[in-house]
Amino acid sequence: MASPIGPEIERLIQLLARLPGLGPRSARRAALTLIKKKEQLLVPLAEAARITAERVLVCTSCGNIDTADPCTICCDMRRDPTLLVVVEDVADLWALERAGVINARYHVLGGVISALDGIRPEDLNLDRLVARAAEPGLTEIVLALNATVDGQTTAHYITDLLSPYPVKITRLAHGVPVGGELDYLDEGTLAAAIRQRTTF
Repeated sequence: MASPIGPEIERLIQLLARLPGLGPRSARRAALTLIKKKEQLLVPLAEAARITAERVLVCTSCGNIDTADPCTICCDMRRDPTLLVVVEDVADLWALERAGVINARYHVLGGVISALDGIRPEDLNLDRLVARAAEPGLTEIVLALNATVDGQTTAHYITDLLSPYPVKITRLAHGVPVGGELDYLDEGTLAAAIRQRTTF
């Protein structure tokens, strides 16, 4: 029996279904909403996606995504140059920025060490982190990694890797629940975790 949906719409549904949190049923509902509100939603979304695809860059300094390289955060002279916050992913950087609890620069690893997922230290943005640790004026590196087994394994690895450098290594306090992910925490929990960070 032939599909009642044209190939173009089916392709849209399949692409939407790849997004986190959207299964096939949610993707169909989202696609239908976009199509029903073509002028208000679908056309502006397509244009925004096209522009983003053309202009988005990965910051060569910290690994953030922006439309400039170096990114807006790296170029912000009001940021504390003595403090560097290491995060697993850009989503974690955005979560900390939303909370507005620390005025530092960031370093995005691009993942965590994971034997199950086959992610090794050389797959992460660690060479650039080591280079930044050697920069004059940097006094503290905050490991703001998720409180998972892989996050903690990565934190230990980084602590050993940076041991030759004269920087203080701290980690988030236990306000972040074990197994929790930064992107899902409320601003109050993130604020408490930043304020109560401890030496790692």
